Amino acid sequence: MYSSTIDTPIGPFSLVTDDEAVYASGWTADPAELVALIHPALRPASVTHRADLGPFTRAAAGYHSGDLDAIGSVPVRQRSGEFLSHAWKVLRDVPAGHPVTYSEFAALAGRPSAVRAAASACARNPAALFVPCHRVLRIGGALGGFRWGLDAKRWLLGHESVSG
Repeated sequence: MYSSTIDTPIGPFSLVTDDEAVYASGWTADPAELVALIHPALRPASVTHRADLGPFTRAAAGYHSGDLDAIGSVPVRQRSGEFLSHAWKVLRDVPAGHPVTYSEFAALAGRPSAVRAAASACARNPAALFVPCHRVLRIGGALGGFRWGLDAKRWLLGHESVSG
């Protein structure tokens, strides 16, 4: 597997990929922090740094530059239990500029009473940005949590409402 870090308006953004998919990503300069988020069955024994990860780097840079669609077709590889895996797929269908509440996300994932499980899917998502957990808010519009900080979540939501 490979890692790369790019500069973005909200700080360094790192990715961990193989040649086919993103396994983990987030706003950190330390790819090791991301490797720890990857499911043990998928976690690599080693990661090689590359300055450019081709389509993955272009997608992340494109998104941060205003092309909100750049991330949508990037393959992501994640593993967890049935609900989390399904919920992560559902998150990829939440459109930029149209955030949902945790309750709405739970319903979209097919379990309307599982609001806590939906929130857990966001909190445990290793592929931030490509699986856009930042698009889920508390009822009333409060930001809720975000592994990469509320300032980053606020920027992402603002970026999507202006660009989208």
